[in-house]
Amino acid sequence: HCVKKGIAFHHSGLTGAQKELVEEAFREGKIKIICATPTLAAGVSLPAYRVIIKSLKRFSGGWGMDWIPVLEYLQMAGRAGRPEYEKEGQAIIIAKDETEKEELYERYICGVPEEIYSKLAVEPVLRTYLLSLISSGIIRDELSMREFFAQTFWAHQFKDLERLQEIMSRMLLLLEGWSFITVEGNTPEDKLKGDFVSAKELTTAKKEKTERILRATTIGKRVSELYLDPLTARHLLYCLTQFKKEKHSSFSLLQMFCHTLEMRPLLQTKKREEDLVQEELNKRFELLLEKEPSVFDTDYGEFINSIKTALFFEEWTMEKDEDYLLEKFDIRPGEVKVKLDLAEWLLYSSEELAGICQYHDVVTEIRKLRVRVQNGVREELLPLLKLKGIGRVRARRLYTAGVRDLGDVKNIDGTSLGQILGKAIAEDVKKQVGVDVVTEIPKGTRKGQLSLMKF
Repeated sequence: HCVKKGIAFHHSGLTGAQKELVEEAFREGKIKIICATPTLAAGVSLPAYRVIIKSLKRFSGGWGMDWIPVLEYLQMAGRAGRPEYEKEGQAIIIAKDETEKEELYERYICGVPEEIYSKLAVEPVLRTYLLSLISSGIIRDELSMREFFAQTFWAHQFKDLERLQEIMSRMLLLLEGWSFITVEGNTPEDKLKGDFVSAKELTTAKKEKTERILRATTIGKRVSELYLDPLTARHLLYCLTQFKKEKHSSFSLLQMFCHTLEMRPLLQTKKREEDLVQEELNKRFELLLEKEPSVFDTDYGEFINSIKTALFFEEWTMEKDEDYLLEKFDIRPGEVKVKLDLAEWLLYSSEELAGICQYHDVVTEIRKLRVRVQNGVREELLPLLKLKGIGRVRARRLYTAGVRDLGDVKNIDGTSLGQILGKAIAEDVKKQVGVDVVTEIPKGTRKGQLSLMKF
């Protein structure tokens, strides 16, 4: 209905293909107006002459509605008048009254963009890159580590190299404690331990360069290749060691990967849903692979959100459709697609880690769960999904008709299969199981009402 009037919307709930369709139609002039969230704010160049910004406030968790950064406003306004399309552009901000007009003018029109800070200062990023650099051989010892990070934008901003060295040493201790790296050799200070040393010798030792060799372990190298945060890898490995086939289920593995940094933002548990999610948690308490944190813990909210997100995945693998998921979990089709892609990555990573550790039982369960999450099906349909062109809907049709595995597909006659799947698909499926058949639906066997006069 919107597109017929030359108007389209663009937000994170759309799939990638839908977003591209809207953007391309706007470039071609078929779409005249796009109503968008900040998904179009950065990195997208469109022939927009005018950008109208309705509000420059955003909900920010416990702080309520708050002003967005000046940099983000400039990104939004910068969509207007792209040099490859226009000589000029207009950016208009809507103010609700004169007071807000003055506030917007001072804050944004006359505002100074915020400083840009290195992401290496964020601990998850630092430990991930540090492991990657060690794994790839770019950093081989503590001396090369210091030299490398001394040249970064982070060091340029931080300026205090001694403090940086302390932070990186702490990261090394973490990675070594998690068995992702080995640290070989002693520092000059270590060599002096146990002996009486003078103050001069101690000062000299502290000034000497360290010579400890840094190497990634087999599992540390694989963690790096999988682009996982080492903290996430440690969480997955711990949960995998707790998995017992006879005691745990697919929900155990779903909650395991949902409670990771990579899966964020998780589905938010609204106030009215808290009792329901808690009730579902109580039913599945024995299935958890990690200990439930205290309700007074600052991370308890994220834990509850991981339960809700795991419940969403569980419903998806029980063949619930997108309308049902939108109604129950307030998750839109585009967001479903993003979550499924993340789940595939984390499940594959879990399978790889379990394989290295030789947890054979859990590897089998993860492989089955990966297929179920990819296709949104119950476990009973897995044999049928081996066939090309058979997804969750067609597999369910076959199963309902009594076709449960590839043997049944081979044995069923082509006519019956054609009635279930359609002639062309039935022929293709038969060929996949080594049977060449031309499906013909005999006259007089058509099902259903044939005309208005036949009841």
